[in-house]
Amino acid sequence: MTPRWWPAPAKLNLFLHVTGRRADGYHDLQTAFQLLDYCDQLAFDITDAGAIERVEGPASIPAAEDLCLRAACLLQQSASVRQGVRIRLRKVIPAGGGLGGGSSDAATVLRVLNRLWGAGLTLPELAALGLQLGADVPVFVLGSSAWAEGRGERLQPLALPEHWYLVIDPGIAVSTARIFQAPELTRNSPLITIRAFSPAETRNDCEPAVRARHPEVGAALDWLARFAPARLTGTGACVFAGFARAADAEQVCAQVPSPWRSFVARGLQESPLQQLLRESG
Repeated sequence: MTPRWWPAPAKLNLFLHVTGRRADGYHDLQTAFQLLDYCDQLAFDITDAGAIERVEGPASIPAAEDLCLRAACLLQQSASVRQGVRIRLRKVIPAGGGLGGGSSDAATVLRVLNRLWGAGLTLPELAALGLQLGADVPVFVLGSSAWAEGRGERLQPLALPEHWYLVIDPGIAVSTARIFQAPELTRNSPLITIRAFSPAETRNDCEPAVRARHPEVGAALDWLARFAPARLTGTGACVFAGFARAADAEQVCAQVPSPWRSFVARGLQESPLQQLLRESG
């Protein structure tokens, strides 16, 4: 039987302001999440036994560190599910790139297994579970581009102009924890409102710390800035620029120097996972 594959989309942080440090060690943020039509894919074989296994996935991500397995275990325990699952994961989203691939994979696991197992959790309940796995998981669970505050879990759907994005992966992984521990990181950016949001008047507060530690990222930003305003997504390592037409983005993509990898993706208002779940009943 041919398995059904479920998408796990990438995201961009169109900006990232660090507005304070919290008593629990995390940081308060403001950001705009833009979902993309560039997706990992997952398939699920439900079993009567309770075991949760990954039977296909990247060798670079040990099963013990895989957010997919952690998400499945968390849902199983929280909803007292007796069934198990064999998970297949096919990745295209770079790990450690600031594109939210692991978080999106975990969200797809929560959304799809909630249906296949008949767990019956609501979207807010699934988002709360997702927050235990990572600050970016709730936006993928809720399934729309969004304005985010707090750790990234306070979300409001955000209508964004349609753009095509060229994303460059310099081929390295950036440690989010290391960047947020950087002594020079700005942690007092003033709060802004959704109404006042303008890409030209925002920034990524993490960029100076990332540039200082990863010159490859700085080089990619500088190269891309020759063609359009370039920005870091999350704590990197990927960088991006928006274009009004796919052809313009593809033209620049064709010039990206080796060994950097790159792709062009369309910005989405709604996750393709959300659409597929709705269409499949």
